[in-house]
Amino acid sequence: MRPPGASEDPRLLSLDLWHTLVYLEPEAEEAYMRAQVDLAASVLEQSTRRPGAPATDDGVLRSAFEQVYAEAVVASQAGRSVTPSMQITEAGQRTGRSPDPRAYLQGLRGLVATTRFLPAPGAVTALTELREEGWGTAVVSNTVGEPGSALRPVLQRMGFEPLVDAYVFSDEEPWTKPAPEIFREAVGRAHASPERTVHVGDGWVDIEGARRAGLRAGVLYTGLQRYGRRYRELFLPEGWSEPVTPYRAASWVEVPGVVRSLVPGQRSG
Repeated sequence: MRPPGASEDPRLLSLDLWHTLVYLEPEAEEAYMRAQVDLAASVLEQSTRRPGAPATDDGVLRSAFEQVYAEAVVASQAGRSVTPSMQITEAGQRTGRSPDPRAYLQGLRGLVATTRFLPAPGAVTALTELREEGWGTAVVSNTVGEPGSALRPVLQRMGFEPLVDAYVFSDEEPWTKPAPEIFREAVGRAHASPERTVHVGDGWVDIEGARRAGLRAGVLYTGLQRYGRRYRELFLPEGWSEPVTPYRAASWVEVPGVVRSLVPGQRSG
């Protein structure tokens, strides 16, 4: 549904999810990522061992999944989606197991539902303000570790659901950020145009992806860059530096002013 006051040539704000709209404090993020590995190892342990496959202990199962997960992160940075179902299946291949991806997805949904994610301070207020001015909104998220369908209820509980016109989760698509296709999919679903779309996110994949997709700009959001150790190791490897962009916001209070300056209001005539 188009927001109140939207024109026939609407402005669109596309948004990263992790560390932009929602986050965990570093210690909680560490616990959450450990729980993902614990779950994967448990699903592998309970699955059928293939004929001739060697016995494997918990450490071997955990290590195999962690390696597959790390490879999925690398693939995501190249724009290719390796979904949680694909990850558990590949870990099974490497350990001689036949896990049921549905059991892993169900476990991930339960984990997401019981994790106390936090909303970015000021985000709901800022998005409400922009919606009243006619901005559309789309969420574009790399969902490497969990299904996007599990995250929508989280956003709903936080009050984001009425403020979002479209969701594009990478586990439901063949692409991840920074592939331009995932941004273009969001723009299309929101019935907007790239040149009047601004993307806000906390990392290189956001800024580079916005550039590749021909969006008006990518804004680097720095207000929630408190990453856990494991998250930083995987998603911000050694040598990582913040993307070069003149457009930045250190809090959600700053976001409306930045995006308004990039895409003026309704055109006259």
